[in-house]
Parts: sequence; structure tokens; C-alpha cells
Amino acid sequence: MIHQETLKLLEWHRLCEHLATFATTKMGITAAQNLVIPELLLESQELLSQTEEIYYLEQDPKIKLVFEGIVDIRDFVKIATLGGYLFGKDLLSIATTLDRVRRLKKIISGYEESQLLNLKKLVNNVKTYPELEQTIRYCLEESGDIAEHASSKLSKIRFLLRELRSEIYQKLQSIMNRKEGAIQENVITQRNNRFVIPVKTLQKDQISGIVHDTSNTGMTVYVEPSFIVDIGNKYCQYLRQEKIEEVIILRQLTEKIAEVAESLEYLVEVIGKLDLATAKARYGLWLGGNIPKFIKTGETIILRKLYHPLLIWQQKNQQGSPVIPIDIQINSKTNVVSITGPNTGGKTVTLKTLGLAALMAKVGLLIPAESPVRLPWFKNVLADIGDEQSIIQNLSTFSSHIRRIILILKVVSNVSTSKDPEISDSLKHSSSLVLLDEVGAGTDPTEGSALAISLLDYLANHALLTIATTHYGELKALKYRDSRFENASVEFNDKTFSPTYHLLWGIPGRSNALSIAQNLGLDINILQAAKNIIGEQSQNVNDIILGLEEQRRKQELKANEAQELLKQAKNFYTEVSYKAAILKEREQDLKNFQEKETKKAITKAKEEIAQVIRHLQQGEKTSQKALKATEKITNISKEKLPQTKRNVSSYCPKIGEKIKIIKFGQTAQVLDVIAENEEVIVRFGLMTMKILFTDIESLDGKKINILNTRKQSLQKQDTRSINTENVHNIRTDDNTLDIRGMRIFEAEASLEEAIAKATKIGILWIIHGKGTGKLRQGVHEFLKIHPQIKNFKLAPQREGGDGVTVTYLK
Repeated sequence: MIHQETLKLLEWHRLCEHLATFATTKMGITAAQNLVIPELLLESQELLSQTEEIYYLEQDPKIKLVFEGIVDIRDFVKIATLGGYLFGKDLLSIATTLDRVRRLKKIISGYEESQLLNLKKLVNNVKTYPELEQTIRYCLEESGDIAEHASSKLSKIRFLLRELRSEIYQKLQSIMNRKEGAIQENVITQRNNRFVIPVKTLQKDQISGIVHDTSNTGMTVYVEPSFIVDIGNKYCQYLRQEKIEEVIILRQLTEKIAEVAESLEYLVEVIGKLDLATAKARYGLWLGGNIPKFIKTGETIILRKLYHPLLIWQQKNQQGSPVIPIDIQINSKTNVVSITGPNTGGKTVTLKTLGLAALMAKVGLLIPAESPVRLPWFKNVLADIGDEQSIIQNLSTFSSHIRRIILILKVVSNVSTSKDPEISDSLKHSSSLVLLDEVGAGTDPTEGSALAISLLDYLANHALLTIATTHYGELKALKYRDSRFENASVEFNDKTFSPTYHLLWGIPGRSNALSIAQNLGLDINILQAAKNIIGEQSQNVNDIILGLEEQRRKQELKANEAQELLKQAKNFYTEVSYKAAILKEREQDLKNFQEKETKKAITKAKEEIAQVIRHLQQGEKTSQKALKATEKITNISKEKLPQTKRNVSSYCPKIGEKIKIIKFGQTAQVLDVIAENEEVIVRFGLMTMKILFTDIESLDGKKINILNTRKQSLQKQDTRSINTENVHNIRTDDNTLDIRGMRIFEAEASLEEAIAKATKIGILWIIHGKGTGKLRQGVHEFLKIHPQIKNFKLAPQREGGDGVTVTYLK
């Protein structure tokens, strides 16, 4: 099948193997290794939605989907339905699986209705039978043995067995004490469920009984004395009854499994899908991927900084070379792209990268590209890549290419005439992605070029998108006679004479053969003769292309510089906004403090004045006493009442004037002056902001409206000196540490690292869980003696309550 051959050429099986390493269950691993590629758009959208919802869950530090302990119980269920019985360990595996699946379902079902709609739909009809699980665990020990309380009959049998065993031990111990000289070792053991004692071979006649075994050396025989044979027979009889009763219990439990066999098989199927979706999300996170969106007809394909996923694996796991991404942006009117450029320049890798991206989107995988990721849903992905020759069929390189191309044309032709209602009218003529490597190669250049042009013309009418690599110069001109064609090339470094692996759009590749030959030392006369044969016109084309490449590089350099400046501006704006918010809050705190102190001073002054008046009213009223009282009241007024007069300089900024922002040492333009708030509105670069009078000065150093000393000193404090409890009360990934499941000595290293990291932030959220409380207690003891800790407390109930500790740092 052409489809399977395309998967082989794109190395799809390798990607599936990589994905499987992120799965946990046997079902998930098997499904990942044998990914089924959907035939319908709706199926792909559903798979993608499941992956996206798992991706969302994986971002929540309080949630972790755990699949450990879940096994493929379908073989056990099959045995149950066929009338057999399961062993204890098999039944325990079923019970554990039910428990783990119940926990997963609880996590998914516990989210809001607007979240995880597809996952809720997936697990909604899964039944986990808690009563069945409890019954299994009640009847079985952790080792898988039948528990004594599983049935009253089994309990009675085991009681009788213990009684008989005790009686046998007493009798055997008695005879060993009496015949001590004949006993090889003072132990009682068993052979074939018969209780025996070790007797010296030369003295075995001293103890009458049945010999059940002999030691390897022949020096010891294991004898069952005659007088306990009857008791031993009775003991064996009870053992057989015990075994029968255990089998009865196992059959009863197995029958309960058989009763819900269909539901259990469905459960396994759903968990396999859930584990696969989780593996896709975790693999996508590992790749640094983003959720793709399937675009409609007329929209632009956007795949910026697209990486080859297999090369990422090679780089991370096998110390491979750094992976260079490609940028793909194809408008809706383009149906064919011709990629030209030197060998080993990355043309084939480009084809494989795009082909894998299309397949990954179809099966619900994240794409290792920069957001947004937008591409069509291709019904078929068809490829002719490589020049492998078929030895069995005795096919040449050219014949091998043609064989695959014939199969590709059959597929795209069938799609174009399809009456499938699932294929919209806009896609019936063009639902395939076709990837052709070195189209028309392997034969006479003239004929190969003509064949390639004819083939691409046909595919422009029948395939949604065709990407073809080529060395034929004639294909570069197709863009200028048909708007459905586009050119691209892999960049070549003229200084190092090596490819850069960057993909350039809209620019055809130029020939580098003569320049490379010259660099390698080929005779200059031969090179000149070759240039004469090529002709001046061809050389001019190469010069034009070279100019376009240089212009493109300059534009990219300027775009990168602009992007970096924009990034810096955004960071600066965030920092300034943050500091402005802090200053505003600090100013409000200062105003509140001043108002409070003023009220206290006025109250105190009133009390002292009243006291002076009372003293004045007592005794003889003289002018001297009145004068002294007046002086006291004046002094009280000076000491207690706030002084409203401020030192204000004569300088005041004007609209349009350039002033200096003191803290940043930068110049800004005044847009407005708000005297009552002691603020100015200034334009600083691309931003407009409010600045206090105290934070600005004129270009010659004059300051305005100097506030009182208390306010001055408070404003000069470092931003880190503010109350972190009021400022940094927002919980993020940077100030959250999850140590659930750790012991305190294991968690200490993580705590040290997290505290060091959060010092600048001022707050750290420690998730230790509730459990027995030992981990929480250990964390609190650790925090009490840590020099960087200011104080700590348990989080509010909505943030985790007893399971989370909020720590404030110095």
C-alpha cells in the first residue's frame, strides 16, 4: 500500500516508538507503537481535543494522572467468561486496576463542566465496581493467598489444621527428647505434607516409622513415627478439604468477574485511549510543541520554527547536533512549492518534517513549532523520498521513483472523483499532501525536467499541496507563469561553502557548482570555459538571486533586532508597571498612616489643652496664669498638630517640556501636569505613564514639591522592602514547590533550592499534602530554623488548606 510505504519513508515507526516511551500501561504502549491514523476529520479533531485537555491538566501542579498499577486484564476476563477460575494474584490485579481507574475518573469528573468535555465523555460510561473490588480484597491476602475469613467453612478447616499441627508437634517433640541420641538435628520438617524428624541413618531402627526421604550424604533419614501416621492422614485429609474450599472461593470470585466482563473490557479500552492521550500530551510537552489548528480552504498554512521531531530526540537523547528549525508560510492560492538548493542542504529533511507534522496533527499530537500552528487536514499524505533501488524487481533509481509516483497519482485521482460525503466539495479535488524528492531525477536532464513540469502541473489540479525538491532550473520559472506555484530554497553560505539548513521562501536556489569547484582548486581555464558555455544571462540570474538572498538576510537581521527591542520594551513596561503599582500602594499606606497619626495627635492635643484649661479655672485667675496657659497651648499645637507647610521649589514642569526620570536616568516628555496629585504624565519611548513629582527633575537638576522627610525616606527604600504578603500573593509555577510523596530528608534539598529561587519573589507555596501530617510537621520544623524565612502559615482553604504552607522570605 502506498500509505504504508509513505509511513516507512517518513520513518513514522520511529516516532511511534518515541511516543510509546511516554505511555505507562501495556494498552497505551501498544496503541502508541501502532498508531491508527484517522480517516475522518472529526476523528482527528476528537483526538486532538483529548490531547489538548490532558495538556491542560498537566499544567496543574495539584493534579497528576497516575497509571501505575493498571494492567491489561482482558486475558483474565476471557478466562472468566470461558468458565475457568482465576488465581489470587490475578484477582488482585483486577482489584488494583479498578481502584486506579476509579481515581483517574474522579480527577477528570471533578473538574468544572466547561473543562475536559472530551475526557469526561470518554470516561463517563466507565464502571469501576467498588463492591467487587472490596469483595476481592476481603477474600484475599496481599500475597494473593485466600484469607481465612473468606468463608466460615474455610475458617473451620484451618482451625482444625492448626489443632492437628499442634498435636503432631507435641508428639514429635516428645519422641525427640526421649531418643535424643538417635536424632540428627532437633527440628521438625515436612516431606509431601507429612511431618517427619531427621534421624541418624545408623540408628533409624530406634524409631519405628515410615522413611519419607534421605539426605544427600545418606547420613540422615526423615522418618514419620508410626504413632502419628493416623494423625498425619487426618491432617492431609483436611489439607485436601482446604484446597477444595479455596478453589470454590476463587470460582465464586471469578464468576463475579464474568458477570461484568463486557464492562471490564470497555474499561480497558478506555484506559488505553486515556493513557495514549496522556502520552501524546507529555511527548508534546517534551518536544516543546503546540496545539495545531486545522484550517479551512482559503486560509494560510503557518508553521514557524518547525522542528523535525526525530532530530530533537537524537539531540536530547543521543547528544546529536543542534536542530535547526524551518519556517513554512504558504498562502491558500499556492498548490505547488519547488525547493531548490545544494545537496545536503536540508531539502529532504524539509519534506520529512512537513510530512511528519501533517501526520502528527491527524493523530492528535502536538507539533514542535511556534504558536500558532495552522495547517490543513490532509486526507492522504503521500511521499516519494529517497533513491532506493529495488533489487528484487530489478528497478533503476528512475524506475523506482516512477513506480511510487504512479501509485501517488492513482490516490489523488481517486480522491478527486470521490463521492464520499465526509469530503467537502472544496476538498474533493485536493485533499492530499504530496512530497516529491528530486522530482524527475535519474534520467536525461531534458526529459526529466519536462516530465517534472508536466507532473507538477497535474498535481496542481489534483492535490491540495505538493512540495517538490529539484535541481532543475526550469522548475524555478513555473512561479512566473502560474500563480499556484511558489519557489523556496535552502540557504548556502558563500564564505564557508556549506549549507546553513535555513529555508528561504520566494527565492529560488542558485547554482553553486562553479564557485564550489573554484574553491576546491579546479583549473581557472576550465571554470572560465564553463562560464562561457553557461552564458552571461544565466550568470546574471545567479547574481540577481544572490542579491535577493543578501536582501533577505538583511531584512531578517532587522526583523530579529526589532523583535528583540520589542521584547525588551515589553519587559521594561512590565517592570515599570510593577514598580508603579508598588509605589502607589506604598503612597496610599503612607497617607493612611499620616491620617491615623494626625488623628492621634489631635486627640492628644485636645486632652492636654483641656487639662490646661482645668488648671486655669482652678484658683485665682490672673493675667500671668492666662499668659502661661496660652504659651502651653501654643507649644502643644507645635508639638502635636501636623505641620501642613511644605518646602516647594519655584520650579514646575510645563507641558511639552523634557524632564529626567531620576530612578531610570532617562529623559521623558511631559504630556500633562496634575498638581493636586503631585504627578505628571510623561511619554517614555513607546509608553505613557504617570510619575510622581519626587521621581523627576529638570534637565539642569531642579526638583519640585519635596515631600516631608518620612515620605522621602520611604520612597527611597528598595522595592523588596515592602510587605510581600500584600504584593506577592499570586501563586505561580515560579513560587510553588510540590514535595508530596517525599520524606522530609528527601525534600530538604528541594526546599533549599526553591527558597533560593524565591528569595527575589518574596513568597513560596509549599505543597506537602495532608496525609498523616508528618511531612507538614517536618517542613515546619525546617522552616523555623532557616535563616531566610521571615514567617509562614497554612494556606487558605481555597488554596489547599492544611495541605499547603505559605512561606514569606526575608
